[in-house]
Amino acid sequence: MTKTIKDLALPRILCLHGGGVNAHIFRLQCRTLLTSPAAAHFRFVFVDGPEPCEAHPAVQAVYGDFGPFYRWLRFEPEHPLTDAGDAAYAILACCRAAMTADPGTGKWVGVLGFSQGAKVAASLLWLAGRERERGRLGRQADQEGEAGKTGGGGKEGEEAGDVSLPVLGTVNFCFGVLLAGSAPPAVLDPEEAAAGNFPRHIDDPEGLTAEFKDWPERNEGEHVIRGRTLHVHGLKDPGTWRHRIMLEKYCKEGTTKVVEWDGGHRLPFKSADVGLVADGILEMGRDTGVLER
Repeated sequence: MTKTIKDLALPRILCLHGGGVNAHIFRLQCRTLLTSPAAAHFRFVFVDGPEPCEAHPAVQAVYGDFGPFYRWLRFEPEHPLTDAGDAAYAILACCRAAMTADPGTGKWVGVLGFSQGAKVAASLLWLAGRERERGRLGRQADQEGEAGKTGGGGKEGEEAGDVSLPVLGTVNFCFGVLLAGSAPPAVLDPEEAAAGNFPRHIDDPEGLTAEFKDWPERNEGEHVIRGRTLHVHGLKDPGTWRHRIMLEKYCKEGTTKVVEWDGGHRLPFKSADVGLVADGILEMGRDTGVLER
């Protein structure tokens, strides 16, 4: 489909696939969303994860010929361990490469992810909130250069506004769409990860989510995500209990919206369900000042 100058100027959302998938497949999985009203207001940019891996079993049957496949995080014990700082850097470097390659000119305002991609999306939101609290507002990107024009435009405050992130440079991540997103977020600052500086209730980027035990009792404290979040839960997904922990214990009161649908560990595909997701994205865009009311 031909893109117009207006399409390229839309505010951008970084889209992160699940484990054992890739950006091309994830775009196909999101095709109903990409024809929804949200696509008229946002540019969705899809990213390949950093680590090659086998195809996810649920993907193999339909998309087995669409490799190679990638992961963001370890999800099987046999996945090799690397240094936590290197793992965090690799994640950010993949995102940066896709952001730099994208011809769009709009602000980077949101993140969207499925499964472990949602965990990485939540981690990026958590990192953005942490850096805002540290006062790194509007700082120019480091010597690696900016990952595209990002500008201001969001509602000023702790959950919006430009912020300088390690590796990525200046972005304005102020909301996220977490589709089947398991708690907890992980540390993605390479220096902090390399030093082992993991706040309570926050994961190591090289840790296996299934082995995490340091759950918070409430959604108050350093572990809380400050940006707006839309949580999409399949009611037949066996991991829904972890998705609800992300919602209830890791997100600030009054910043969340939930869409539940009658499905398992996959993306919603029926127009009615996807319509609710699209409506939620548009609502977050308006609430953060990215879109006009």
